[in-house]
Amino acid sequence: MILHTSRLSGLWKIVLLLSTPVFAFSSLSYGQVIPGTGEVLVTDDFEDSSWEFNMNWPKSSKEEDEQVRYPLGRSTNGMWTEGPKRGFPDTVKWVETPAGGLSGSNGALYMRSRDTGIPGRPGFKQAQDDFVLSGRSLSPSYYPNYTVRVYIPEWDQWEQRPGVSFGIRAGLQGPQTKEREVKGVRFFGRRNKVTTEMEPFYPGFFLQFFPENDPNNPMKKAHALILIRADHNGHEVAGPRIMESGWWTFGMTLSPDGQCHYYAHPGVEEFTAADHLYSSIPYTIRATAFNTVFFNICSGDDGRTWSTPWIIDDPKIYYVKSGTLREARR
Repeated sequence: MILHTSRLSGLWKIVLLLSTPVFAFSSLSYGQVIPGTGEVLVTDDFEDSSWEFNMNWPKSSKEEDEQVRYPLGRSTNGMWTEGPKRGFPDTVKWVETPAGGLSGSNGALYMRSRDTGIPGRPGFKQAQDDFVLSGRSLSPSYYPNYTVRVYIPEWDQWEQRPGVSFGIRAGLQGPQTKEREVKGVRFFGRRNKVTTEMEPFYPGFFLQFFPENDPNNPMKKAHALILIRADHNGHEVAGPRIMESGWWTFGMTLSPDGQCHYYAHPGVEEFTAADHLYSSIPYTIRATAFNTVFFNICSGDDGRTWSTPWIIDDPKIYYVKSGTLREARR
């Protein structure tokens, strides 16, 4: 069951009408909580204007060439680290909060990148950097959940490349079944053995850009499509289309049965039940641990063109104690 109910705002209704989602709203088999419920485990509000990130160049690119380049980049407040798999964004800095942000917020985080693949070697294909919030592993029994505010820039500020520009992801872990080749005399040669291992996976959101002149743009005007990762088969699920710049709020909850529950709405208000977009067991993996949240900055990695500039504010990871949950359900 969802813990709160509320009517959709007029703007949210318009967004839903403009969208062409391919999903149906899920009927949930296990109680869930709305993102933003519980006690804060980790957060960074960026209110300290001296906030800095130590960029230890060159950055890592393990996904492309198996190179993790230590020491990893790290923020001076110890809350953020470079992702060893893909490296940190080329520009990371404190900025004043754009208009329309959270009440009382004076600072936010700006991220932008150009060389998102192997340092010094443009790949001329979409690549991405990772910016990781330092977290702590939580069991799904604590209903781990997160929220973050994201500023959608004006369309002429976007990298004018059709495709994914930004990602908001959770680092989860769960059992995955794999086939491994086994060799030895006992097996008279080779055979495959089915094993179950604990592996990481990364559900969340992507923002896919459609330039106005893109022949595949169904709206015939610049906009972004929210893609939800992922359904039971690991495929992206189409969510609402974002037709105007400004602030959006994104969030996700992991429930004790290992399901992920995705939420988003325009503006910076707290979530209600009406903001639920989708629920799934991504890749058919029931998560057994929630580790952290991280952000992807994507570019075409051509050595010249900069990514879309992204600004986030007030990312928070929450957990719910059993007593708190009972109180919320009354």
